[in-house]
Order: sequence, then C-alpha cells, then structure tokens
Amino acid sequence: MITNEKNIMRVSEVQRERYTLIGEMGEIGAKLKGNLYNSGDFPVVGDYVEVIFNPYGDSLIEKILERRTYLSRPDRSGHADGYVKTLVEQPMAANFDYVFIVTSLNQNFSAGRIARYIAVTVQGGGVPVVILSKADLCDDVDKSIAEVKSVSDKTDIIAVSSLTGMGMSDLQKYFKSGVTIALIGSSGVGKSTMLNAVAGKEIMKTSNIREDDGKGRHTTTYRHLFVLDNGVTIIDTPGMREIGVCGIDEGIDDTFSDITELFSQCRFNNCRHDTEPDCAIKKALETGELSEKRWRLYQRLYDENFKANRMKAGYRK
Repeated sequence: MITNEKNIMRVSEVQRERYTLIGEMGEIGAKLKGNLYNSGDFPVVGDYVEVIFNPYGDSLIEKILERRTYLSRPDRSGHADGYVKTLVEQPMAANFDYVFIVTSLNQNFSAGRIARYIAVTVQGGGVPVVILSKADLCDDVDKSIAEVKSVSDKTDIIAVSSLTGMGMSDLQKYFKSGVTIALIGSSGVGKSTMLNAVAGKEIMKTSNIREDDGKGRHTTTYRHLFVLDNGVTIIDTPGMREIGVCGIDEGIDDTFSDITELFSQCRFNNCRHDTEPDCAIKKALETGELSEKRWRLYQRLYDENFKANRMKAGYRK
C-alpha cells in the first residue's frame, strides 16, 4: 500500500509517463499524481520532487520543487515557422551548475551554434563552459578558440583531446562532489569519450562518426542522469545538430553585452542602426570595435528569438 510518508528524490530518467528517481532509498519507479498530471507541469531530468513512496509498485510524484536552473528549447513539432500553430518550450534538464557545450574541431565546429547554446544556458541560469573536443584533429586550435572568444569572451573555453590527453586536466576543476554538469552538443562530438577519460573508466557507451560528413550516431537517445564515483552528477542529453531559441532575451543580452552597451550610446532610443545619425553600432563597425560577423550573428539570434516569442504568444507572423 501507498503510505503518507513523503520523500525528496531526484529525477534521473523520463520515459513517456514513467519516471526513474534516485535518492537515499536507492532507485525507484514513479508516475505522476493526478493533480500534478492535470497541471501540465511535468518533471524533467534533474528535478527534485516530493514523492509518496509505494514499496509494492510505482510511487507517486506529488510536487516539483523549485528549480535553480532550467534548460529548454522551442518545440515546433517538426513544422516550419510559417506552419507552427502552437509553439511550446521543450524541457531538457534542470538544477545543473555547469553546462558543457561540447563541439568537435572538425566539420561540426560552428561559432554561431556555440553562441546559441551559450545564450540558452545563460538564460536558464547555468554557467556555460565550451569544450572543443578532438583537438588532435585540428591544425589550428588557437584559431578556433579565438573564434569562440569572438562570440563570448566571458565563457571558459577548453580544447581537449581524449586521445592525447590534451586539456583533460583543465576539466578537473569542474568535477567536484555535489556539482551537477549537463552535457549538450551534436552527436559524435565526443561527449561520452571525454567523460570516460575524465572518470578513468568506461561509464558511457561510445560510437564512431561517419567518415564522409563527421556526423555521429545517436549513442544517447534520451536524457538521463547518473552520479560518478566522486559525487559529481552528470546529465547527458541526446545529440542535437541545432538548437532553436525562444524567450532568451536576457541570455542574448548577456552573451552580447558589448552590443547592448553600444545601443545605449546611440543618439536615438529607437535607433534602427541603419541610416540614423550618431549611431554607435555603425561607428563601432566602421572602426572595427565591432566585427560585421558578430553583429550579423546577434541580429540572427535576436530576430529568431523575437519571432519565436510572438509565435508562443499566439501570433502567426
């Protein structure tokens, strides 16, 4: 029978309407209590939840505790923007300290994609750490690091190679007991290999990437959480080639704080940074203080976020 005893546990896996929880009593299966299910606010991997324990079957998740940090992305259900009827946010993870944004130094490398991940992470309250994996395959690692710095000079950037051991010791400062690290990035970028190297043993399965395009196979097919021997909690996520943006106004502003600072220096508050006189953006572009590439990247993210916000509010265009 179900008792009235309530326990605080953490969501380690979500499979449709069934949840795996971990805590002092070990690992148990659970489902949502009716009132929580009807609320539409469902737990995600990393959530702390209040549970009514049932020793004879599925326990009941009664309440989701307040989240410190939260990672999500817009869900268009496979539709193009013009055909999206309702834009909703797809939850990815909760209650992490750091987000390791892992991208390999091969065909997968994209400073623009990294900017998206950084903005989404900052919006959710986490600390982004850019991990440039497979550095042994790159002829000019410093150039790639400089490209990422041009996107965000406030983010720690670590180039690593699981094969040669390059940069692996630099990751150790994040792997402290009690810390939760979320891993995000495309398939085949070496997340599993990197984590196995840090742990000193195989804790995650690995798979080869395709030779022709450098893309990986989906070793991780769902989000799950596990705890390393040293007390570090890892939230692994399936590989994502791209990540959309929605509702990340603050994340974009923080990632591009130099640009938002320039906005305040424009002569007009409603400056469009086009033909208006005394435009700080135009001046910065002319002097080289602001690169054309960074400005265009900001505009793309801002426009995408603006349109997604309108779709989420119910506007079609």
